Amino acid sequence: MAATLGRPAAGRAAGPTARIDCTALSHNLRVVRARTGESRVLAVVKADAYGHGAVRAARAFAAADGLAVARVDEALALRRAGIGGTLLVLGGFGDREALDRLAAEGVDTVVHAPGQIELLRARAAGPPVRVWVKVDTGMHRLGFPPADFSGVWRELAALPGVARPLHAMSHFASADEPGGGASPEQIARFDEALASVAETPPVSLANSAGVLAVPAAHRDWVRPGVMLYGASPMPGGRGHDHGLRPAMTLSAPLVTVKTIERGAAVGYGGTWATPEKMPLGIAAIGYADGYPRHLPSGTPVLVNGRRAALAGRVSMDLIAIDLRGCPDARPGDPVTLWGDGLTVEEIAEAAGTIAYELLARLGPRVERIAG
Repeated sequence: MAATLGRPAAGRAAGPTARIDCTALSHNLRVVRARTGESRVLAVVKADAYGHGAVRAARAFAAADGLAVARVDEALALRRAGIGGTLLVLGGFGDREALDRLAAEGVDTVVHAPGQIELLRARAAGPPVRVWVKVDTGMHRLGFPPADFSGVWRELAALPGVARPLHAMSHFASADEPGGGASPEQIARFDEALASVAETPPVSLANSAGVLAVPAAHRDWVRPGVMLYGASPMPGGRGHDHGLRPAMTLSAPLVTVKTIERGAAVGYGGTWATPEKMPLGIAAIGYADGYPRHLPSGTPVLVNGRRAALAGRVSMDLIAIDLRGCPDARPGDPVTLWGDGLTVEEIAEAAGTIAYELLARLGPRVERIAG
């Protein structure tokens, strides 16, 4: 794919692009379905769909049973774009205005704190809100303690402004570890809390790692995130290990190619020197675009589909590339930073981080192109 991106059109500024493969997004949703059977799927499109574009991804996930975002503004932006159906705000609401806007737009909300119950109780009128009660089973971020669940459930069930049925959910802290980490214990705490109420509500537990590694957590709803974009949530894993396809290919053009004499220091601080007389390429991407500054020399890139290596420090707008293995490289040729042929997981490992961060932190100068 990298070799087909071509040179920038005449008159167009040469800069980085992220090509978004919507067919890969739809394919990855089908992989989730194949793994989770009859579970319904909430496709997570928070953080601008992990950098892929929330509206674009929402449309590609039209076959999902619903969507999930982190914040109220993300949900309202999707509604303004004409995205209907089930839409859940995982972070819930923080004030009466946000609650009223969610209710008016038919957006579901997580309830995880006593103050939210007070805000729901204070609503005298308006459309009912569909609520997902979050139980803190061990993550210790959001959620009610399991011992409080039955009381919270009764309070919410008694409120006329809360739609039925209520849903229940939790979140795993270590499903990406061998054997699901602490997930079995979290499931046991969750099930014990559920047993304290008379009804059997729809429930949701599994994130991407839960989908892949904890089948007992699939339940009524699953909430896949990063796997929908083609990356593995498992340490050391690759999306293709699970039949997933990368949905983003990040690339930037070479802006110049030059021959450098042996022993020349390259980039800020001169941290890398040419081991011989050699070709060096400069590509139009840098840390202002979300390509990590702390990536080391030797980090792989693809030039016209061939592996090459980062040379010296990443600067704000540019990177230098060792082109000894790409003797035919010319200005305008595409450089793939991750995506088709070069997994984002490999680059994340080189940066000492995770694929989630690289995908979600792309800067606004990176042009997203559907393709």
